[in-house]
Amino acid sequence: MTPEHVLNATEAMRELFPATPLQLNDHLSRRFGAEIWLKREDLSPVRSYKIRGAFNFFRKVIARGEGDTTFVCASAGNHAQGFAFVCRHFGVQGVVFMPVTTPQQKIEKTRMFGGEFIKIRLIGDFFDQCYAAARAHAEQTNGYMVPPFDHEDIIEGQATVGAEIVEQMPEGKLPDLVIMPVGGGGLSAGMTGFLSDRLPREAFLFAEPSGAPSLKRSLEAHAILTLPKVDNFVDGAAVARIGDLNFAALEDFDPRQVLLMPENAICATMIEMLNVEGVVLEPAGALSIAALEQIGADALAGKTVVCVVSGGNFDFERLPDVKERAMRYSGVKKYFILRLPQRPGALKDLLNLFGPDDDIARFEYLKKSARNFGSILIGIETSHRDNFVGLMERFDAAGLGFEDITDNELVANLII
Repeated sequence: MTPEHVLNATEAMRELFPATPLQLNDHLSRRFGAEIWLKREDLSPVRSYKIRGAFNFFRKVIARGEGDTTFVCASAGNHAQGFAFVCRHFGVQGVVFMPVTTPQQKIEKTRMFGGEFIKIRLIGDFFDQCYAAARAHAEQTNGYMVPPFDHEDIIEGQATVGAEIVEQMPEGKLPDLVIMPVGGGGLSAGMTGFLSDRLPREAFLFAEPSGAPSLKRSLEAHAILTLPKVDNFVDGAAVARIGDLNFAALEDFDPRQVLLMPENAICATMIEMLNVEGVVLEPAGALSIAALEQIGADALAGKTVVCVVSGGNFDFERLPDVKERAMRYSGVKKYFILRLPQRPGALKDLLNLFGPDDDIARFEYLKKSARNFGSILIGIETSHRDNFVGLMERFDAAGLGFEDITDNELVANLII
C-alpha cells in the first residue's frame, strides 16, 4: 500500500458515495477543552466504514477481468452489508454466509442492500462454523473469498478514511491525536499506514473493548495471540485474533497506546450521544469517543483530536440493556441483596430510609423457612451517584445486612 494507491482508491470510491463528513463537535469540545472532530463513518450508505474495504477489493478483482466469478463472505454484521451493497453496485453475484442465530433485522438489511445480486445462507450456531462453510463454498465454486480485514486490498480501502481526514481538516492543520476503534485491525492498519508520514507515531491511539483486547495482548507479547474467549457485546469489534497483515502493520506501536474500554463505559457514551446529539451509534462506533474520558480533559486540553466513528448499525431492541449498563457505569443505579427482618412494619421502615431522589426499579422478596429474616433483591435508581453513600450509611445505621452486587458480573448476569 502506498499513499498514491490510497488516493487512487479514494478517488474511485466517489463513484459509490461522497466523502463522509468530518464534523467539529461542540459538545465534546467544550467538555474536554479541546477541538474534537468526529469522522462520521456511521453516515456511509451502509452506516459503517466496511463498505470501503469491500469496494476496493471488488474493484481490483474486476479490473483484472475476473469479475464473472462468485464472491463469498462470512459475516453477521457490517461487513456483510458493505459486501452486499458493492455486489449490487458492480452487478456481480455474491453469497453471504451468516450464523443461524443472526437477528432477522440484520438478515433483511443485508438482503435489501444486495437485492437480486446476493444469496444469503444461514449455517451454524457460531461464526467459526459459518466461516468454515463460506471458505469451503469459495473453494468448491472457485469463488473469491472477501475477508473482513486481513487482506492488503481491504486495508488499502479502509485507509481512505485517513485520506479524507487530511483533505477535510482546516487548511494547514493536522490533528494532534487520531483515535481509532480496533477489531480485526483493518482500519487501524490502513489509517496509520497512510498517515505515518504526516503524524508522529505517538499521535495514534487505539480503542479496544475490554472484553476483546486482541491487539493490546498481542503487542504486549510481541506476537499474535488468540484470545481464549471474548465478550461479544461490542459485536463490531469483538475479535479473538488480530489479522496477520494488520498486526504486521501495527506491531511497532507501544501497547500503552491501546486503550481498553469497559463495555458499560461504551454504553454510557452511546446514551450520551443519543440524548445530547441525537446520534445513533453501535457499540463499536462509540469506542473512540468513549476513549476521550479515559484519556482525560487534562491530557486533551488545547489539542486537536479526531475520533473515527466507525458505525451506527444499532438494533434498538438492545436499547434497554444499553441503558441499564450505562446507568450502572455512571453509578446512578445499583443492585443490593438486603437481609430484612420478618416482622410487621419492616418493609415500611426500609422504605423510610430512601431519599427523595431514590427510586426502586426492582424488588423481589424471597421468604425463607426461617422466621426471623428474609432476603430481598432490590434495584435502586437515583439522580446522582453520591446519593448512594448516604443511603448505605442509613442501611448500616438501621442494622440491615446488605451486599452491593452491582459490579459482580457473575451474579449480575444471572439476575439483571
